[in-house]
Amino acid sequence: MISFASIQLPPPPPHHHHHHHTLVSAHLHKTTMYQPNRFKDFPRMSSISSNARPIHSGGSSLASVAPLEAILFDIDGTLCDSDPLHFYAFRDMLQEIGFNGGTPITEEFFIKNISGKHNEELREILLPDWEIQRSRQFLEDKEALFRRLASEQLQPMKGLQKLCKWIEDRGLRRAAVTNAPRSNAELLISMLGLSDFFEILVLASECDRVKPFPDPYLKALQELDISHKHAFVFEDSVSGIKAGMGAGMPVVGLGTRNPEQLLIEAGAVFVIADFDDPKLWTELEEMEIKAEATTTTK
Repeated sequence: MISFASIQLPPPPPHHHHHHHTLVSAHLHKTTMYQPNRFKDFPRMSSISSNARPIHSGGSSLASVAPLEAILFDIDGTLCDSDPLHFYAFRDMLQEIGFNGGTPITEEFFIKNISGKHNEELREILLPDWEIQRSRQFLEDKEALFRRLASEQLQPMKGLQKLCKWIEDRGLRRAAVTNAPRSNAELLISMLGLSDFFEILVLASECDRVKPFPDPYLKALQELDISHKHAFVFEDSVSGIKAGMGAGMPVVGLGTRNPEQLLIEAGAVFVIADFDDPKLWTELEEMEIKAEATTTTK
């Protein structure tokens, strides 16, 4: 577990009048107030319901990749519902440095401006006037707070274990592809018991370009030696969906926190509530039927 005695917030911009010591003291005090049951308080922003309009028509949206050879996963918000923890960390730390006049950011602001983005991009969005090293340190401290919260209350996405077994039973290749820092990615994968499940972990920061560019997913396909024609992606953010699509693969959206319509507009073939969603299993079944029919006719 992270020791908060070692976490230091960077000094605020010159025009801000709060003292650094005051900020750190307030930060340390506030972090003790997080309770596991707060995890459920973060509102689900999606509009998934049985009454929603049909997202696709005709054949299976995943049938085009049959026979399936690999599934690629984002981590944050896909394997686990971690967005609330990122939100809490950003909300409290940004408030402490006087961001937005000291008014806490909203869930809507988080979804629109923060969720799914790489920290280098967030540096430009949130702290454009700060010196580079100072803003990078701020975001490193935010990630340390996130890891502490995750170590206390992270939960796997519903149905994850069932899906992983389905994948293993079929001998499919798998990779985790993330914009997150390595320390975050490895912690989450380990806590979810998936260290032996994923063959490779691709970090966007180690690619030429991060999501929403396709580079991280292209690297995963290359390392797996799999064609984009026989793989698909699970993602929960707009930037991730664009990255998967850019690499030539269908992307299934996880509507855990982001609005369903936002994910559809980004290009998701369809959106599921979680890995237990009947919509997903219907699609997987149809894809297998097509693969069997293709094999039979050969």
